Order: sequence, then structure tokens, then C-alpha cells
Amino acid sequence: MGEIAFDEKRKMDMVLLGRAAIDLNPTDYYRPLSESTTFKKYLGGSPANIAVGLARLKKKIGFIGAVSDDQFGDFVTGYFEKEGINTADIVRCKNGEKLGLTFTEILSETASSILMYRNQAADLSLAPEDIKEETIAGAKALLISGTALSQSPSREAALKAISLAKKNGTMVIFDIDYRPYNWKSMDEISVYYAMAASNSDIILGSREEFDLTGRLKGVSSNDKETAEFWQNLGAKIIVIKHGKEGSTAYTKDGNAYGVKPFPVKLLKSFGGGDGYASAFLFGLLQGWDIMSCLEFGSASAALLVASHACSEDMPTEEKIHAFIKESKEKYGEACVRLEL
Repeated sequence: MGEIAFDEKRKMDMVLLGRAAIDLNPTDYYRPLSESTTFKKYLGGSPANIAVGLARLKKKIGFIGAVSDDQFGDFVTGYFEKEGINTADIVRCKNGEKLGLTFTEILSETASSILMYRNQAADLSLAPEDIKEETIAGAKALLISGTALSQSPSREAALKAISLAKKNGTMVIFDIDYRPYNWKSMDEISVYYAMAASNSDIILGSREEFDLTGRLKGVSSNDKETAEFWQNLGAKIIVIKHGKEGSTAYTKDGNAYGVKPFPVKLLKSFGGGDGYASAFLFGLLQGWDIMSCLEFGSASAALLVASHACSEDMPTEEKIHAFIKESKEKYGEACVRLEL
């Protein structure tokens, strides 16, 4: 397709840097969290979920992060290893930091919320000295999660990883992944998001996340103008998500492509973004055209919001293709095409 040229000689398809956490999803859902009594434990954290999604799609994936030096840390590394994800760049915390805990509230098919515990979060203890140049240089792409920029020393570790990626010709993917926790101010968010975005080849985020990223630079809230701004600084692909209204990808050649969500019966309203990202990026790694990547990402997102878990329910390539085929047979070929 010509938009992204990955170095096919690299052994690793992608390394992802950021948080791995624990998700606790209620099994007695459709009630307030205060009334839920039974939960199921899953691997959580956006970059961790995306890593699992890509591994399920049979890509060679590595993870850079810090986890607690306890049984939950064992759970994370063990889960990654079971999925075939390289854990050589995961370090154990030395000062008692703990994995973040995320309790989810599933009130209805369309109303969900999360309650996060992130005091002394393990992932934010990742330090610059934990970043190895050979890891970055050995991957086709590096994905940075925006949450990693929220606090030192993780912030400096992420910026070092981006610098090494630029030095070694590794594609930089910035998943803005805004969470209010651990940030001190809106200005701080905008400063560090803009630093990452200015050095990225692919940027993925919601309209709100792009507004935060461009806030201090006066970037327009118009999707096309937003894309043009970051592309003028070097980005090749900008993906802006609008939830149930769909998403649009803008490419460096000036083209725009839109996709609507696949029709699906929802179980919850979270988790779709990570499925979307993993499947979209899989398509790029495969060399697919942008519309096929968007469609594949949208299908994966639909499967995730129809399931109870995030990481545990990441679909295989075969399952996504089957879902797309079934959906088009039922709703028509244009069921997810978004007219721009």
C-alpha cells in the first residue's frame, strides 16, 4: 500500500511499552459496582491487551514494562509467555510497587465505567536504564501507550524508547490511551502527548485524546485539519475514533477512509479500542490497504464489546474473518462503510 514500510528483516514484529495490570470484571453484571459481589480476574492494561491481540493474530510480539515482584507479577509474565509474547524486557519492581487494579462496572449494554487503583503503580516504575537498544532495533515497530508518559521514571523511559526507535528506523506507534489517573494537570498531559505525537509514524486516539494532544499547539478539532497538523510533523497515518459514530484514518497522501462499527449485541461498552488497535495494526503489518485494516479493526472491536473479557477474549484471524463474512451476508456489503 505504500503508507508504511516496515523492515521485514527484523525478527520481532512489534514491541509494546506501557502498563500491564489486573482487570476484575463482575460476573453479576448489569448492576452498580457497589452491588457486585463476584469478579473474574484477567490480564489488563491497554498495551498489554493489544500485545495479546497481536500475539493471537500470530505476530511476534515483545513487551517492555515493569510488574510487581509478587504473585500478580508472576501472573502477568506467565500469561504473556503462554501467549508467546517475549518477556525478556519486563522488569520486577524493587520498592514494593504493585500492579494497578481495575474494577469494572457493567451497568448495561451501553453504560460501563471503571474504578482504578494506581497508587505506586508498578508500570510507572519502568526506568530509562531498563530500555535496551537492541530490543528496539530488533523490532519492526514500537508502540508507546500514553499512560506511560504520565509520571517519572516511566515518562523518561518511554521518551528514550522513542529516541532509540527513531535512531534505528523502527516505526513508532503512539496509542494516546488517555486516563486521568497519575496526571497532575492538563498542561502536563498536552506537553508530553505532543512530544510523543511529534515523533510518531502512526497515531491512534479518540477525538478527545487528539484535542488533549494538540491543546497547547492550537490544533483544530476538525479531524482533517488535526491529521494534517501531525502529518506535517512526520506522521504517516492518523486514526481518529468517534465511538459508535465510527472512525477515520487519514494517510499522508491526503486520502481519508471511514468505517462504522459492525452491528453487534453488546455486553459492555469497554475493551473494543484494544481489539480495534491490535487488529488494525495487524493489517498494516500484513501490508493490507487502509480500508481493509479499518474493517478488520472494527470487527475485532465488535467481538470484544460482545464478550466479558478483554485480553482473554482477543479473537484469532479466522474468527474475525468469519465474523466479517457473516455480518456482510446479514447486513450487506456496505454495513460498515462510512461515507466521508
